[in-house]
Amino acid sequence: MHFVCVKFRTIRAILLILLVGVLLSINVGGNVAASVYFNNALRKVPVYYVGTDKKQVAISFDAAWGADKTEKIIEICNEFNVKATFFLVGFWVEKYPEMVKKIYDNGFEIGTHSNTHPDMTKLSHEDQKLELSTCMNLIKKITNQDVKIFRPPYGAYNDSLITAAQELGLTTVQWDVDSLDWKGLSAMEINNRVLNGVKNGSIILCHNNSDHILDALPIMLDRLQKRGYTITPVGDLLIKGDYIIDNNGMQTAKI
Repeated sequence: MHFVCVKFRTIRAILLILLVGVLLSINVGGNVAASVYFNNALRKVPVYYVGTDKKQVAISFDAAWGADKTEKIIEICNEFNVKATFFLVGFWVEKYPEMVKKIYDNGFEIGTHSNTHPDMTKLSHEDQKLELSTCMNLIKKITNQDVKIFRPPYGAYNDSLITAAQELGLTTVQWDVDSLDWKGLSAMEINNRVLNGVKNGSIILCHNNSDHILDALPIMLDRLQKRGYTITPVGDLLIKGDYIIDNNGMQTAKI
């Protein structure tokens, strides 16, 4: 008779893999983030991109400093019949209220990017909510519309922040295609990064006042459309209703 000896660590590893599989299939019922298993702990994950067969992508612009290129961004997008999302910081909203109104009046989506652009993972839960609600109220005062989406400053998040956003009715959104336009890249370098990384359901990160965004944007929109992509605001790309998010931040509809 032969006996097989299996180390306890091996058994534990197998059980962990099985548990991860179960957790990644959990339905989040339309909540802002799924909980996935990392290193013996549950961690909440925002939306990085959407799993879809449709040739649809979203372009977003973070706005924290400067506004002199924003109106031209709107004009370029309108020329291509494209609407995008602007994630606005509260002090930017206070400094440029007329630009916030112009963004809204032109049919663009507005999300919050916090009130003062801190690393929100270093704040208490209540201070996280204050950062979010203050900016949301500033935007609503101008647009008379509730804010529905949130992008964390620096892309930094933790469970407390995602929960705070959820408690305020916000979907936390990151990106899977980073243009790195803020680094002073040329228009061609920006487009190479975007066009090499984009796929169905991608969320593209740009900034409203980067050095070469006005040169890069017409090329980007033209080439994306020639590839057959429909370009939308983030909110139009996100799945409504029941969905799941995997550990890579891919949001998919629950089947």
